Amino acid sequence: MNRPLLAITLGDPAGVGPEVILKALTHAEVYEQCRPLVIGDRRVLARALPWVGNPALRFDVVTSPALGQYTPNIITLLDLNNADPAEVAPGKVSAAAGRAAVEYVFCACDLTTNGETDAVVTAPLNKEAMNLAGFHFAGHTELLTERTGATKVSMLLTGPKLRVVHVSTHVALQEAIQRVTKKRVEEVIDLAYHSCVALGIAEPRIAIAGLNPHASEGGLFGDQEAREVMPAVQSARARGFNVSDPLPGDTVFLRAVKGEFDIVVAMYHDQGHIPMKLLAFDSGVNVSIGLPIIRTSVDHGTAFDIAGTGRAREESMLAAIDVAVKMVLAKQ
Repeated sequence: MNRPLLAITLGDPAGVGPEVILKALTHAEVYEQCRPLVIGDRRVLARALPWVGNPALRFDVVTSPALGQYTPNIITLLDLNNADPAEVAPGKVSAAAGRAAVEYVFCACDLTTNGETDAVVTAPLNKEAMNLAGFHFAGHTELLTERTGATKVSMLLTGPKLRVVHVSTHVALQEAIQRVTKKRVEEVIDLAYHSCVALGIAEPRIAIAGLNPHASEGGLFGDQEAREVMPAVQSARARGFNVSDPLPGDTVFLRAVKGEFDIVVAMYHDQGHIPMKLLAFDSGVNVSIGLPIIRTSVDHGTAFDIAGTGRAREESMLAAIDVAVKMVLAKQ
């Protein structure tokens, strides 16, 4: 029973979450790593069984995480019974699906906060559906930030060759530029350091991506690097962190992939996401850093265009489970 107990949320029940979870849990090695508890709706998962080609999987419906069997070919499930399949058609945006997806996240978050589970692993939710249901958040990270009362949170993307943490994520580009302040950059450098330590890297080498082209080229293309970013770098160095100067965004990720750095601090959403999606679309993992709980996620969306077809791949879910297990064990 020393295997970490993971609360795995179903995601939007009209998306590919049910499929990728079922496919991931057909891998016997998952049960050697952890005890996976799915938070969702049995009816939605049962609907997905034929799509993934494994109708023989059985469900172990429990009322408490401590009661689960957690053995291969049996899906241990906390059934919230909140997503009538007739109301959440595959590939269709709906308030019903958005509401159910948020309820899965709240349940998993509360279980982990209370110590009944060790970490949260999330399948994708749909932002439009979530907002239709009255939950006006930009995504999982923002939702969990409010739920847990956290104050300094950022998004970490990690893959086989690259790790990226963001100064800002789901905001307009104009606002993202305004968020590049000494205080925020300093916070994210701290988060980058501690996220690497949580992943088992004792002395992280942190690269800083410049906001402007060529990291402003000595002030020719903006002054944020000199005015806001470099003072944060100097503060981090004074505390013993190994941090680069602001580096041109068009080469810093390549340098990290080649092994020069352990993690890159990106200044805004697309700056960090584009290289990660290019390098690790199927194997990337999204981690919310700075929460009082461990949360990892697939690094893809609900993929409504293929929901219900069985074509969704489980590699990112397997990677998210693996990262969550590593973080739990490192914390222990």
